[in-house]
Amino acid sequence: MRKFECAAILFDMDGVLVDSTAAVARAWRKWALAHSLDPEPVIAGAHGRRTPETIAEFAPWLDAEEEARRIENAEAMDLEGVEVIPGAAELLRSLPEGLWGVVTSATRPMATARLRDTGLVVPRVLVSADDVANGKPHPEPYLKGAAGLGITAGRCLVFEDSPAGIRAARAAGMRVIALRTTFPPEALQDAEAMIWDFADIRVERNGNETLEIEVRE
Repeated sequence: MRKFECAAILFDMDGVLVDSTAAVARAWRKWALAHSLDPEPVIAGAHGRRTPETIAEFAPWLDAEEEARRIENAEAMDLEGVEVIPGAAELLRSLPEGLWGVVTSATRPMATARLRDTGLVVPRVLVSADDVANGKPHPEPYLKGAAGLGITAGRCLVFEDSPAGIRAARAAGMRVIALRTTFPPEALQDAEAMIWDFADIRVERNGNETLEIEVRE
């Protein structure tokens, strides 16, 4: 059992609060094949990053913003197999409002729709792809999340599932617990702990206004 103490928690969304891996893969596979690209590297490269940035890497000759709209529309309409990560709903309900937020590479409409469609709370602080100039692995998204909560970045704990997201959080000066939902453990080594889902943690609020997280790895 490992213990972490923080003032607030920031969650990535896909692969952390919501298991949407299959829907994401289906959308990217269809797009890659339509453009004669090998879908496997595209799918792997898309996790944890903003859609236009992935398109610019794999198909720089295309209009990234226009292609992104098509892919995100396809993802938003595909709810097959999209489920809440075990323990996520209970954890969010247990956290005091204002002490947690979501930092996602999805657009704001997609993020709010996916959270609502799965019955999760849409937090007051939601940093989406639309809210930053630089996506993960740049630290801007997580720094903006901490600022939105009014808490120093170094006092935030992050739950992430992708190497890009882990790098972003660490660059922001935050500690990270990785979920083994999307990538193999060797890709998540920069995190300070790894879990399968939120059944592996327990969160308590201390009297000194901090959160204590116990992790069973």
